[in-house]
Amino acid sequence: MTLGMLLMVVAFVVAFSLISVSMWEGKKVEAETLIELQYNQEMSLKEFADANKLPDKVVMRVFHLKNPKQLEQSLKNFPVTKEELLKEVNETYAIYAESLSKNWMKIGLKFILWFLFLSFMYYLIRKDKVSAKNRKWVYLISLVVFGVILGSDPSPMGTVKDAVTMYAIHYVLFIPRFVALLVFLLMVVVFNKFICAWGCQLGALQDFIFRLNRNKKDTKGLIRQYKIPFAVSNGIRIGFFILFTVIAFAWTFDIVEYIDPFKIFYPQVVSIVGWIFIGLILVASVFVYRPWCHFFCPFGLVGWLFERFSFVKIKVNYSKCIDCDACSKACPSTVMNTILKQDKVIPDCFSCATCINVCPTDAITFAGGKREKVPVGKFQKENN
Repeated sequence: MTLGMLLMVVAFVVAFSLISVSMWEGKKVEAETLIELQYNQEMSLKEFADANKLPDKVVMRVFHLKNPKQLEQSLKNFPVTKEELLKEVNETYAIYAESLSKNWMKIGLKFILWFLFLSFMYYLIRKDKVSAKNRKWVYLISLVVFGVILGSDPSPMGTVKDAVTMYAIHYVLFIPRFVALLVFLLMVVVFNKFICAWGCQLGALQDFIFRLNRNKKDTKGLIRQYKIPFAVSNGIRIGFFILFTVIAFAWTFDIVEYIDPFKIFYPQVVSIVGWIFIGLILVASVFVYRPWCHFFCPFGLVGWLFERFSFVKIKVNYSKCIDCDACSKACPSTVMNTILKQDKVIPDCFSCATCINVCPTDAITFAGGKREKVPVGKFQKENN
């Protein structure tokens, strides 16, 4: 039953993503790094652009021109070495191609909807209105709106991954991407990993699949589910981030591009290797909570570091806690056990509110401020 539902979900996502991509797709420009320039100081700027197959706008930006008519000027009027010009052309062309590939109207709409949706989710969690009955529906709405309808880009993961690879390959920084990254990290600092929890299209898809394999109370798997120790998952995630970064700088190669699971929302560009990896991630999501987020996601790692400073987070009122361990058992990962006992490094918390739902004494809340320290001897009976 679970496998059949998984196949139905994947088929739905792929089929409707094929339709929506055609509505939003931006222009595709390949910004290949030029090794050599066709260059002669007697050339006009327009002849220079045509000889090197460069868009006029790129040449205008390189030479800081305001009017296309200025392209009739000669190269000799601009005192720059060939090496300096090659570097400037490559950097400008990379930024131009990146900008042209974006659908800025869609991106603006997506951020507006993110703010509205996440604000609504914050209200629901604070009022304890996210339940086992409606949680799957919320994830379904999120993956449809932010993934199927609005596409694979932008995404929290892309802000980190593309920033690293673009600098490694083209030696440029795409400012809009850094603005988006700062916005996402600010969300983490204010509201825990809310953008990953409820706004990330792939995160919502993984969580939805995971919840399909849960009982009606959303406390355990119908087919056995596994909680991977955080030391293992985070160790792999750190290793993958280092590997990805080293390869990007050493060989100017983006290894994530070929396995990027966000491309399930852009199925036209997925390779065979990509489909195999995406399939493995989605099947793993039945048994393990958010495998891409915990084992591979670059933003997941960076967001986890900033999560240390989150203002609003899952908190425990120990005067109400009866040490029944219901929250730890129902939590889809190992994070609630660590939050409860504060005896290890706290893993990623995706604010799913499962712990709030199952607590019989309302000792768990999603609230601001520092976490209360564990009273001495609170869990002593467990340790003896």
